[in-house]
Amino acid sequence: MVARLSLHSASPKNLPRRTLLASLLLVCCQGAATAATVKLENIRGYGFDDERQLVTFDTLAYDDVSGKVLARGKEAQSLTTDQVHNGAGKALLPGLIDGHGHVLGLGQGLSRVELRETRTEAAAASLVSDFARAHPEQRWILGRGWNQELWDSRAYPTRASLDALINDRPVWLRRVDGHAGWANSKALALAGIGRDTLDPDGGQIIKDANGEPTGVLVDNAMALLENQIPEPAKAERLAAFATAFDHLLSLGITATHDAGISAAELADYQELRQQQRLPVRIYAMLSAADPALDTWLKQGPILDEDERLVARSVKIYSDGALGSRGAALLAPYSDRPGETGLLVTPEPELGSLIKATVAAGFQANVHAIGDRANRMVLDKFAQLDDKTREAGRHRIEHAQIIAPEDLPRFATLKVLPSMQPTHATSDMNMAGDRLGEQRLRGAYAWRTLVDMGSPIVGGSDFPVELANPFHGLHAAVTRQDQRNLPEGGWRPAEKLTLAEALRAFTRDAAYGAFQEQKMGSLAPGSFADFILLDRDIFAIAPEQLWQTRVLETHVAGKQVYVLGQ
Repeated sequence: MVARLSLHSASPKNLPRRTLLASLLLVCCQGAATAATVKLENIRGYGFDDERQLVTFDTLAYDDVSGKVLARGKEAQSLTTDQVHNGAGKALLPGLIDGHGHVLGLGQGLSRVELRETRTEAAAASLVSDFARAHPEQRWILGRGWNQELWDSRAYPTRASLDALINDRPVWLRRVDGHAGWANSKALALAGIGRDTLDPDGGQIIKDANGEPTGVLVDNAMALLENQIPEPAKAERLAAFATAFDHLLSLGITATHDAGISAAELADYQELRQQQRLPVRIYAMLSAADPALDTWLKQGPILDEDERLVARSVKIYSDGALGSRGAALLAPYSDRPGETGLLVTPEPELGSLIKATVAAGFQANVHAIGDRANRMVLDKFAQLDDKTREAGRHRIEHAQIIAPEDLPRFATLKVLPSMQPTHATSDMNMAGDRLGEQRLRGAYAWRTLVDMGSPIVGGSDFPVELANPFHGLHAAVTRQDQRNLPEGGWRPAEKLTLAEALRAFTRDAAYGAFQEQKMGSLAPGSFADFILLDRDIFAIAPEQLWQTRVLETHVAGKQVYVLGQ
């Protein structure tokens, strides 16, 4: 039997800590003629039952060939096996699932200039200059992570600060949210962007008082420049994927939903799957912006009995992001009267894309951040046949700013909110400025949505945010940054319990990919994807959650990561 914990109950009492055995290696026998049962004892195990409730267990048993859980708790103890491993009292969780990330972008970003920690435009430009000097072989200097809201000026950067340091090579730096970019004059010239260049639909070229481009491009305007950047070669993509996989496994992420991949990325994934080189489970969302979309839809979903590579969803884009004022709002921005954001996809086209996606048997996952965009997407989903809509488990990616009257529609329409907790703690310093206090009532409303009956697909949106899922758990539970500010949490009524937050990053994320029977719970019959931690997250202060480290990561019972190795 397993002991059930209420999602709203207090945390379990502290259990005695023990040192991890130096030789704790849970490698299953390779090449065995017959299946063998592996039993892991003396653990503080956490999982979920069929009713989505948290359960605890001290023993986990799994088959070393199928890689599936056989039993847990007392049922596991009763199994006979000659492979018994001592977990040394360590905490064990289901492998974590990031329900919204960008794998290629993560791998590329780990080898490009990173501007996330900069606090002034000058410091950012200096860091880019240092990177350029260290990488003379790179034709384009690419990077990401700047956020003007964290700078003293709180103003968009300009090409002038880059030109003063780098004028011989083009520079392109995406904002932290990926919905705006900062270029030097060399890059603008290569793209043919000047004072007479008109804003494309769904995009904006920021210009100064004299009508000259400042160097910042928003949403669809970014394509004018990015079309000039050479596409990465296949070898470069594969190297970036390998880097990303290693990074994710080190963080305890055993599966991720890749939100908006290209035809080339899908082909790479298929090749890696064929070669058995996918250590992280991939649930791929095909990009609605890719020219190959019609071909994908005609070919139908890509399924995989082992759940290593599944492509049965389409990522559709409705608006931009809040930080760059591209999120589509019902009323003007409080700090920019007259502006209501951008619709990246015109409303008629959005409806057509959703209908075509659903008709082809795919799940429709639509990016929507502003309250206007969320309402528009909900309206489009409401036009679908009830039975088809419910079976499709369609999702709104981000679901950040929602008119309070629209919040119940998620549960009513069976549309899943796919949300990233760290977005709230990253945005809290500017969300009030953008929206005003009244509209914050429907912003980052995790508690409200859960109480209304909506499972939340948890994620990070890496590399927009750091991929570490324990940062997401911390943000969901505390509504604080890692300095434990603000005191008591930002809009604390929307906090989740730790059990609910963990469920969002495990069982409910799996549900958002039709995989809840295969992963996310460690229930018998599911894959033995699990992680061992340096602390029991249910026995520490919530403020310490983000400091958690992963000791080991296992996928289908096979060890794929060990801290320090």
